[in-house]
Amino acid sequence: MHLRYSYRLYPTAGQCQALARTFGCARVVYNDALAARKAAWRADRSRIALGALAKAVITDAKRTAERAWLAAVSVDALQSSLRDLDAAYRGFFDAVSGKRRGGRMGLPVFKSRKDSRQSIRFSRNGFRIRGNGKLNLAKIGDVRVKWSRKLPADPSSVTIILDGAGRYHASFVVDVEPEALPELDAEVGIDLGLATYAVLSDGTVIDNPRFLRKAEKRLKAAQRELSRKAKGSKNRAKARIKVAKAHAKVADTRKDWLHKQTTRIVRETQAIYLEDLNVRGLARGRLAKSVHDAGWSTFRRMLEEKAARYGRTVGIVHRMFPSSQLCSVCGHRDGPKPLAVRAWVCGACGVSHDRDLNAARNILAAGRADRLNAPGGPVRPGVAIPRQARPVERGTHRNADGTGRKPRADGAAGIPAR
Repeated sequence: MHLRYSYRLYPTAGQCQALARTFGCARVVYNDALAARKAAWRADRSRIALGALAKAVITDAKRTAERAWLAAVSVDALQSSLRDLDAAYRGFFDAVSGKRRGGRMGLPVFKSRKDSRQSIRFSRNGFRIRGNGKLNLAKIGDVRVKWSRKLPADPSSVTIILDGAGRYHASFVVDVEPEALPELDAEVGIDLGLATYAVLSDGTVIDNPRFLRKAEKRLKAAQRELSRKAKGSKNRAKARIKVAKAHAKVADTRKDWLHKQTTRIVRETQAIYLEDLNVRGLARGRLAKSVHDAGWSTFRRMLEEKAARYGRTVGIVHRMFPSSQLCSVCGHRDGPKPLAVRAWVCGACGVSHDRDLNAARNILAAGRADRLNAPGGPVRPGVAIPRQARPVERGTHRNADGTGRKPRADGAAGIPAR
């Protein structure tokens, strides 16, 4: 499996200028290739092959007066830019034809020099790691790297990234074998929320750190300072960097926290079950800022990636499963409840439930049922007869169109760091 290892770079002033030239040349080559492909498609619905495209926008372009400066940078970075364009087109057509999983992708768009984030990629021919720990990049030189950990294997490529805060990073791609952890009997269902970040079916509660909310005062002050600077001035550029660094600190803190939580859950649990939340829809509502601050999608992605690496299982329960409406003891469906209701008593068995803990237990039961769908298995805690979970919409209405019709069931070699 392929993994990315990211490290901080500290280039000199001259190396920063060389990187800026490479960023610009790679962007121009990308835009020229995209314009050529668009023109060919408009002319006769033809597609230019990658080899012919590279000859036109790199090899032949270097011989012209308008693009002679392309020879000053590494050709490997320019060719990687063309491969990125080709991959973007493949992703678009695969999404249209249904071959690609995930959301719909649009056609590639032109890159702007005003983007705060710039990146270039080098293949094996364009970089090497020196014995003294420095990263040698073609036509740029030996760049100092802050090695925070060892690379588990020889990298196949490296991407140099300049983010909005003015920081340089090197992202290495390495190919490693999965490291299966010892099997455990523990399985948990997780109910994600905003009041508390997550409640596990075993009773564990993870508090919501609210990194963005806690940093709002500092972010507002930095943004006000930026708004007072004259456009185009050097002071405005400095203020913009200050705002970007403040936001980067929030994002890095959140990412570090999510890594620690997901690693702990994966190490302590054999199977994890989550609800398929409609994060994109929730992020357009009145709780948008809190939803973005929580980073539920990143939490799920990290769990899935680490589970695949360490031999764990992650199950996703259909978003229409009524986890907050079912009694986890007797299975009685008590109906929809407003978000303000945090505890309720089952009308059938009289058991008092905490809303989030009860939902986590229902998610665990439904996840187990989906996982054991072929041989059969219990759907709800305490139910001896195996049955398949019947997903229905979760919310304050019986379904989205308000008709009350029940939806159909849905199947649920290390490199030294010096």
